[in-house]
Amino acid sequence: MKIASLKDGRDGKLVLVTNDLKRMASAEGIAPTMQAALDDWAEIAPKLRNRWEALEGDSVAGGPFDPSKCAAPLPRCYHWADGSVYLNHMELVRKSRGATMPDSFLTDPLMYQGGSDILLGPCDDIPVIDEDWGVDLEAEVAVITDDVPMGISAEDAPNHIVLVLLANDVSLRNLIPSELGKSFGFYQSKPPTAFSPVAVTPSDLGEYWDGRKLMGRVTATTNGKVLGDPDAGVDMYFDFGELIAHAAKTRPLGAGTIIGSGTISNRDPAHGSTCIAEVRTIETIEQGEPKMPYLKFGDTVRIEMMDNDGNSIFGAIDQKVVQFTP
Repeated sequence: MKIASLKDGRDGKLVLVTNDLKRMASAEGIAPTMQAALDDWAEIAPKLRNRWEALEGDSVAGGPFDPSKCAAPLPRCYHWADGSVYLNHMELVRKSRGATMPDSFLTDPLMYQGGSDILLGPCDDIPVIDEDWGVDLEAEVAVITDDVPMGISAEDAPNHIVLVLLANDVSLRNLIPSELGKSFGFYQSKPPTAFSPVAVTPSDLGEYWDGRKLMGRVTATTNGKVLGDPDAGVDMYFDFGELIAHAAKTRPLGAGTIIGSGTISNRDPAHGSTCIAEVRTIETIEQGEPKMPYLKFGDTVRIEMMDNDGNSIFGAIDQKVVQFTP
């Protein structure tokens, strides 16, 4: 089952989308918004699935699906927590700022709580006041949970994953060192995150979902040129079960919590990177200095995952960096 939210007020209007991402039908009468559906997922999900299957079978009238009219599947959420579980990425970005990776990262997931009051739609611009802040994309996998009890085990946690989607966790790289230097974490360096047009139920991902990880290549493109296409299931040191258990160690997670994987990164250099910071670090190691600039006003970003037949699974995150004037 594929679900999206059309732009409509603060919380969007819930729609069901066909597998080929060409048609949609309203969820009216079942749940007005994604959050409303998640609040009572056990009861609402079967009703949504019945309508989605009817849409797939052409027994429910549907209209054309246009990703440019989409908000994020959850336009705002109660809780957005982002991990960093691809060790290659962690090693490279820390090396870029002269930091080492603590041994604890091998036993305890790294995670920060980001802003969730405003989440960007897949085709929304990336507004930035100053391009000298070092605007970077970060292609990620994310999951949405139902209610998760405090203290849940990593083995049981995947049972609470109800939807899977992609994210662009935008980073302002040049603001990060001074923030982390205060030993209190990210804030100004993490502007609003964007999400893919549709979220997909794990059972409908087939071979691309192993119960704890998304399997398959996610392609990141800047200005029409492929930056990289690493496999999301490779080199993911902590899986989503472990990430959710980590987040719920000292508190329950409310329905609609989004958990991110951190930047997808493979150790195999043949598949490139999904953020510019990695590229710049590799350039510094190999050439003595970084060559690739961070994103400038007018630059474009595209993040997408295709199936083996060349069909988009989640739809594309397709954004442009624009100057914001206060």
